[in-house]
Amino acid sequence: MPPRLPSVLVIDENAVRAAIIETGLREAGHHNVTVIHDVAGIAARIAALEPDVIVIDLENPNRDMLESLFQLSRAVKRPIAMFVDRSDRDATERAIEAGVSAYVVDGLRRERVKPILDLAISRFNAYSRLERELEDARNALQSRKLIDQAKRLLMRSRGMSEEAAYALLRRTAMNQNRKMAEVAHSLVLAADLLGQGGGDGRED
Repeated sequence: MPPRLPSVLVIDENAVRAAIIETGLREAGHHNVTVIHDVAGIAARIAALEPDVIVIDLENPNRDMLESLFQLSRAVKRPIAMFVDRSDRDATERAIEAGVSAYVVDGLRRERVKPILDLAISRFNAYSRLERELEDARNALQSRKLIDQAKRLLMRSRGMSEEAAYALLRRTAMNQNRKMAEVAHSLVLAADLLGQGGGDGRED
């Protein structure tokens, strides 16, 4: 059984241009395609439809329209392919900053729709993976800082060695079926409430 192709929402005020995009998608096997011609209240429509991918086509975009759609791009957290007939360097940079996965200037052709859609999905997935890896790295760093701070509290309050403090945190986490960082956070929070905190754990 072939994999399910993503659902696509096409936003285009021009019915002729929208038909070009829709035809290109359907010829490529995308049957779950919704076309919207009125951008008013588009955020609510997207929330209701929950498309996998969004294609936006702007024949003659003005700066205000671009900015509102860039704001939409930041909010929806989905792959977005945007076709525009004209652009400038500033608009292109803002599109990238807004998370538009594919920004195509003067390139609306039926046969190009599918490859550009695939590119938008690929770029979005790669960016999302990088964001997750960055968030994981931040969480790991924060966890390490919490554990180091808790160790210092135990070493100071109980006269423990660093190894013994770490072992106590680890054993407590295992007994309580919690992560070491959670145990460390509880200890640091309790020490702060009792006025025994050892600083915020930040490294200068």
